[in-house]
Amino acid sequence: MTIAAESRSGQSATVWWNDPRIRSTLFQAVLIVVVAGAVAWLIHNTITNMARSHLTSGFDYLAQVAGFPISQRPIDYVVGVSSYGRALAVGMLNTLIVAAIGIVLTTILGFTVGIARLSSNWLIARIATVYVETIRNIPLLLQLLFWYTVLRLPMPVPKQSFNIADSIFINQRGFYFPAPHWGDAAVLSAVALIVGVAATAFYVRWANRRQEATGRRPPVLIVALALVVGLPALVFVLSGSPVTLDYPALKGFNIAGGATVGPEFFALVLGLVIYTASFIAEIVRGGIRAVSYGQTEAARALGLPSGKTLRLVVIPQAIRVIIPPLTNQYLNLTKNSSLAHFIGFPDLVLVNETVMNQTNRSIEGIAIVMSIYLIISLVTAAFMNWFNKRVALVER
Repeated sequence: MTIAAESRSGQSATVWWNDPRIRSTLFQAVLIVVVAGAVAWLIHNTITNMARSHLTSGFDYLAQVAGFPISQRPIDYVVGVSSYGRALAVGMLNTLIVAAIGIVLTTILGFTVGIARLSSNWLIARIATVYVETIRNIPLLLQLLFWYTVLRLPMPVPKQSFNIADSIFINQRGFYFPAPHWGDAAVLSAVALIVGVAATAFYVRWANRRQEATGRRPPVLIVALALVVGLPALVFVLSGSPVTLDYPALKGFNIAGGATVGPEFFALVLGLVIYTASFIAEIVRGGIRAVSYGQTEAARALGLPSGKTLRLVVIPQAIRVIIPPLTNQYLNLTKNSSLAHFIGFPDLVLVNETVMNQTNRSIEGIAIVMSIYLIISLVTAAFMNWFNKRVALVER
């Protein structure tokens, strides 16, 4: 009886210790306790050091008046009038604009170079190879400084600007062009544009169903142009053309009026696009290589030319391999835009550094920047995951 009890007791202890669910719960509980303890220690240490240094905390400084200029302003910002919160909004919009333009351009360049690497033309394939192997092995910061120097030095001073019809000026300080000032009725054209885009989406869906049912596709391009371009233009004319232009002009030693895009913006976009496209090119090449060559042979057997074989057969199958690593490159491009402060472009990081220097709220400033970059990354990843599911092959 005693031996039997010991045997049951030992068996029970062994089963409890080897139960993967209990061990998983125990390890996760220990990890939570350790992480919570580390966070509590960091918070306590930070509060203690701030109190010892007589530093204040909080986000009330965002409503205070900012006293520093910002060279690139997608929204209204006035020195001595606008708040620090608006200054950070200007920096955030600059980052988003650079990221959006960079993602579009780097996708086009990356796909072009990636396909060129697989070209049967020896010269084109070698040029693409040299581009990829050279650019991706040069640090991005060095490339940004190079492009900033190349774009800025050959340009003349403001008094000797390149003048195009007294409306466009190009000099060392940037690219000046007429700035539109929209009237109140301009909102009607914006509403017409939204309606046109929505109507185009419905029409394209109807045209697809019509093609599947009858085998004949209604005209899509002409209707889309009429809805997206023609409808807003018609509303714009009927509403009295509610827009005036503010032309730039040489006044003293500088150009006044109009809108300006500085050389820092062009250098940043150019550097990010050329650098990131070298990585995307390899992703595209790998994705195309992942498609069985039998698919290409089958398309050619049906009489499809090379262009249609690539566009209609190979690329759609390669997309499911390309999109996941492509998402990482989009995120890298957005995060690498923070190097803009080395060439003086007022992105989120540079504006936030100035705000922190003037308000002495470093922890709050870093928390804001980290939160904004986290949100941008999550939104980008969520959109790409949704797109990946839309283009994924459905097996039956």
